[in-house]
Amino acid sequence: MLKEMLARKLLIPTVALLALSLIYVLPETKKDFHEQLPQKLEYINTDVDTHVIYLLDSYNMLGRTEVVVSSNQEIEQKAKELMEILIKGGTGESKIPSGFNSILPSDTRILSIKYEEGLLKINLSKEVLDIRAELEEKMVEAIVYTLTSIDEVKNIILYVEGDILTKLPKTKINLPSTLNREFGINKKYDMQTYKDVNKITIYYLNKYNDNYYYVPVTKYVNDNREKIQIVIDELSSSHVYDGNLMSFLSNNAKLLAVEKTDDLMHLKFNSYIFSDNINEQILEEVIYTICLSIKDNYDVKEVVIEVDDKEVTKKALKTLE
Repeated sequence: MLKEMLARKLLIPTVALLALSLIYVLPETKKDFHEQLPQKLEYINTDVDTHVIYLLDSYNMLGRTEVVVSSNQEIEQKAKELMEILIKGGTGESKIPSGFNSILPSDTRILSIKYEEGLLKINLSKEVLDIRAELEEKMVEAIVYTLTSIDEVKNIILYVEGDILTKLPKTKINLPSTLNREFGINKKYDMQTYKDVNKITIYYLNKYNDNYYYVPVTKYVNDNREKIQIVIDELSSSHVYDGNLMSFLSNNAKLLAVEKTDDLMHLKFNSYIFSDNINEQILEEVIYTICLSIKDNYDVKEVVIEVDDKEVTKKALKTLE
């Protein structure tokens, strides 16, 4: 959606240039036409792109959305720009889409950011810890998921005033010294025992006004089945974990077989995965909830969805971020 808005903005200078060229092609109308043109053409900065970020929604859950950022940046510059959007009242606050909010306390300062071989070290001021207890862990989740949405960033070390943050002061939650998406997001615990616990991250849908967005939920369950089977069963269930979350995958859709190689996962479904049987189409929201879930649970690069041994769609997971 943000990319479509940018594309429309790019039409403005193009139309203006076309109008100017007509002045010289039709000299007899040059004076009159010139008087009708605006005397000042606004400069539009086209050196921008969009990037994934994780922000608080109205349900106090972290939702996956996109913001406008500068393009062609170094990794450290991009990380800083995204972090500034995560800070309440920060310089990037105007970029936040409707329905979302920043999560880091307003006085938080970014003291330093350093990237090296997949590891991003970020040092924040002590004000980052001035946050309500119920949002303390989500704040770390937002930082981790946002910064690891940068392709090159795999791991993060979070510092506060130069010291590695290994425990959250209010909730007393211990943190690994090196953070990545294994940390989870929007955590839910559905266990009867602490034995045989499986951790799965599943992407659902939520809606603000007329716009849908994706909400990842890391579930801890006593279920030793293959993770992709749990993902599909959850997404196709008529009962979704939280009342505000949705899935468009039909409850009649069945995962018939899974074939996984080092870089590729083949999923074979029955025809109920189609939203349109005649044209054999799958809703984009269904493709994304499945593929985003796979990306967080498996180390594969592509997903192929088949129905009746026929390839219906192929998605490169790198393009999802």
